Amino acid sequence: MPTFKALLATQVDGKFAASIQELDRAALPAGEVLVRVAYSSLNYKDGLAVTGKPGVIRKHPMVPGVDFSGTVEDSTSSNFNPGDKVAVTGCGTSEFLWGGYAEYARVDAEHVVPLPAGMTLVQAMGIGTAGFTAMQSVITLEEHGLTPGGREVVVTGAAGGVGSVAVAILAKLGYKVVASSGRPELQDYLRDLGASDVIDRTALSAASKRPLETERWAAAIDNVGGDTMAGLLRSIEIHGSIASCGLAGGAPFSTTVLPFILRGVNLLGIDSVRVSNTRRREIWRRVMRDLPMDVLDRIITVEPLRNIFDLGEQILAGKVRGRTVIDVNAQ
Repeated sequence: MPTFKALLATQVDGKFAASIQELDRAALPAGEVLVRVAYSSLNYKDGLAVTGKPGVIRKHPMVPGVDFSGTVEDSTSSNFNPGDKVAVTGCGTSEFLWGGYAEYARVDAEHVVPLPAGMTLVQAMGIGTAGFTAMQSVITLEEHGLTPGGREVVVTGAAGGVGSVAVAILAKLGYKVVASSGRPELQDYLRDLGASDVIDRTALSAASKRPLETERWAAAIDNVGGDTMAGLLRSIEIHGSIASCGLAGGAPFSTTVLPFILRGVNLLGIDSVRVSNTRRREIWRRVMRDLPMDVLDRIITVEPLRNIFDLGEQILAGKVRGRTVIDVNAQ
């Protein structure tokens, strides 16, 4: 194919524009692995990118799409051969590397992982950066002492992509999972994922004059930040941990040092971008082992690339449930 379809974002004189165009294959950036893209996905960062919000795209022109899965068409790396099924998630794609909202992508081999045996290209994007981040969060909590059998683990923003996958993984591993959400109509959905209880998000974000509350949570996976993070810090048990991986509720939060110096609470930052290839492969192996694929299939919705602008607005407004997979080849 001399040309390929892609969503191209530009910025001229401070004015953002994005549209689906036909690009010449020669426009693809340099890289060791050429992938014929089958699917991408919708993450919060994708919503920011396609709607022109600041904070994601760092150079223009840019093909957004944090994730993609597909088939290797050409490779100068000994680690990949034509025909290999692969996935790329959040390694600078949509920031300074062209991403997955296109029929072709070219990246260096360090960013590419082979699909685990038994995983489909659709499932890989049902996981995407959101599921990768969820699994990374669980592993990091385990590395800081979390084991099943103790107090409850709470997941905030639980109906979103990261939250949905996190709830399903934790439930499969035997944890008592509490889902925190601002959408009460999704209680049945969250319980179907494995949540033992569902609480309104205001239970965590409510203001308090007390620097410490009664210990309730063994750990938390927090996609929200803001006042919710402050509330979590007050109620995590001694030596418990919070995996911080999102800021849907705002970046700033106000707290005291008391949870850290009196309870030894760990606040763990989850960076899903700067991850070594070895660590990426480990996380994907754990996803295949610990995320029930039948549960994943139930939370996936497949949409064509032409709907991406509306979908971007929806995810920023908190109206997307589960995982949205983008079919870049759909007509």
